[in-house]
Amino acid sequence: MNLARTTGTFTSIAFLAVGAVGAVGAAAPAHGARSQESRVSGSVRHVLFMCPHGAAKSVLASAYFERLAKERGLNVRVQSAGTEPDAAIAPAVAAHLQGQGYTTPTTPPRKATAEDLAHADLVISLGCDLAGLPRPRGALLQWDDIPSPSAEFDRADEAIRARVIALVDELVRQAALAKP
Repeated sequence: MNLARTTGTFTSIAFLAVGAVGAVGAAAPAHGARSQESRVSGSVRHVLFMCPHGAAKSVLASAYFERLAKERGLNVRVQSAGTEPDAAIAPAVAAHLQGQGYTTPTTPPRKATAEDLAHADLVISLGCDLAGLPRPRGALLQWDDIPSPSAEFDRADEAIRARVIALVDELVRQAALAKP
């Protein structure tokens, strides 16, 4: 799994994950553009996972990322949101997370805001149309090739877990390199 690398500097590091191709870096590409190189710079403090409905992909990704990041010693704030949020977390997602020992979110999906994008060091988009949103301050990753959990739950879950593991591995590697 390759993470795309962009260059630049962060005034404060945060990641936004979006779409199918992983890209971690300091500057967000233009909407719809994909970064060509991979590298995580600095330390990540605020990660935002977004999917269209905020009820499945972003919920799974944020749960997996939050636990794994904590286990690996990363100090991050993790949020999930949708561009057109559903009224509730998908029941299959809630049941799956609960069955895997994760805390099931108790709040309904929420709409991603300009403030979210302004505060996130890293934004990860899982299939979102970002045309109506402001450009994120931090890095933008697009994981657009994740299957729909409503159509192929097991494949979607496996793909999200693999991406999250690779992302956390890269963040841990970069954090180790940054230590004096």
